Amino acid sequence: MQSRLAIEVRKAARSRCRLTGKVRHFNQEAEGRILNISRTGIAIELKGRLHASTGSNVLIQTDDIGLIEGTVRWARNGFLGVQIKQNSNTLAQMSAYFRHFHREVRPVLTR
Repeated sequence: MQSRLAIEVRKAARSRCRLTGKVRHFNQEAEGRILNISRTGIAIELKGRLHASTGSNVLIQTDDIGLIEGTVRWARNGFLGVQIKQNSNTLAQMSAYFRHFHREVRPVLTR
């Protein structure tokens, strides 16, 4: 049975990571920690306040990846889901990150 709902879903698998960086929205800036990443999106936990709502354009700066442009897809309780803009510069940066730097982070505590 097919769903008739026109729901946009994630197309790329996410990988857990622990990267720190800064998120900028207009003249606001907040420190953040990237929780998971894919070639098309990033989930970020913010340490400060950032008033970016769904559809807002943001810039994410990290040491490992560089400067990435994206659009906020969801924002809840200090967390952001960002869809990465698919331009040639960003695609090259993400490919280089996954090829050279990415290491899958496993949970330390298990049940």
